[in-house]
Amino acid sequence: MNQALSRAAQSVQNVLINNGLECCVQELASSTRTAQDAATSIGCNVSQIVKSLIFKTALTNKPVLVLASGPNRVNEQAVEEHIGEKIVKSDADFTRDVTGFAIGGIPPIGHKQQINLIFIDEDLMKLDSVWAAAGTPNAVFNILSKDLLAITNGKIINITIVK
Repeated sequence: MNQALSRAAQSVQNVLINNGLECCVQELASSTRTAQDAATSIGCNVSQIVKSLIFKTALTNKPVLVLASGPNRVNEQAVEEHIGEKIVKSDADFTRDVTGFAIGGIPPIGHKQQINLIFIDEDLMKLDSVWAAAGTPNAVFNILSKDLLAITNGKIINITIVK
């Protein structure tokens, strides 16, 4: 890397290194805020983009992380069945308090608080490697799907809404 990473992106790089992964965080000139933006900026298929979505349980306010494939819309009811409690989309403040990152750059790892309820879209596991946000709206890293599963300790489920 020739250029120093921003503080947020470097924190994600440090988590990758500390977990023995050789993934390299890249900060791009263009936005990766949305899955389509990221795919266009990286030059990959939108299905290879990992969307890190933060929800919270409706009664107990526990954070829930859903890692979804770029084009997929999350079936919240499927997630609720695994948790046994209704979930709601978290707001920007809750998201930042839990993850330490702003919406649009939330990585699947390196959060401020430990998240124990992590669900991974089974569609991501059909791919060899995927691209995830790395702490800012223009930072990303490429990771093997099996390594994403291992580093997050997430549960693979079918989260896609059938169209």
